[in-house]
Amino acid sequence: MNIFRLAGDMTHLASVLVLLLKIHTIKSCAGVSLKTQELYALVFVTRYLDIFTDFISLYNTVMKLIFLGSSFSIVWYIRQHRIVRRSYDRDQDTFRHHFLLAPCLVLALIFNEKFTFKEVMWSFSLFLEAVAILPQLVLLQRTRNIDNLTGQYVFLLGAYRGLYILNWIYRYFTEPHYIHWTPWIAGIVQTLLYGDFFYYYFHSWKNNQKLQIPA
Repeated sequence: MNIFRLAGDMTHLASVLVLLLKIHTIKSCAGVSLKTQELYALVFVTRYLDIFTDFISLYNTVMKLIFLGSSFSIVWYIRQHRIVRRSYDRDQDTFRHHFLLAPCLVLALIFNEKFTFKEVMWSFSLFLEAVAILPQLVLLQRTRNIDNLTGQYVFLLGAYRGLYILNWIYRYFTEPHYIHWTPWIAGIVQTLLYGDFFYYYFHSWKNNQKLQIPA
């Protein structure tokens, strides 16, 4: 554990809490992509297959439970909550997210550290996480006007991955033989996808304007 890893974890946790705060208190999921949330739920399920078999630390187990529980809670809210589901814009959230699954699985079958079910699923979760934000970014472009909490949620998600890249750089120079190409490449791709959003996010913050992303 280092400061970049801890900051990344806390930023990731903050993104989830911001989204849950929006949904639970305002009773609205306007501007939130159900497709992205379903992909994240699948990411955590396939990544944390070892949660009940391999104990690493209490911190590690608690964080896994939080991300699993929160991802399924968000999906439930959007799909089932009698008030929240009314604000879901299914007409705009039309990204065909299931088309992302097969390419990620193929990449996982080719690029993995060991050809076992758990390791292939772990690699699959990395590739899927890299592109899971796409439905959300497309939805933001279509809706144009973005409320503060949704904007902060997406910003924190992007910042979390950026901090993890700093964590990898730090470990590369401080730990011998620390080379893991699969998470590195997936993480860089994931961060690059946020580039356009970051530009308009900082532009709106600098000029004290409402966040808008051109279509």
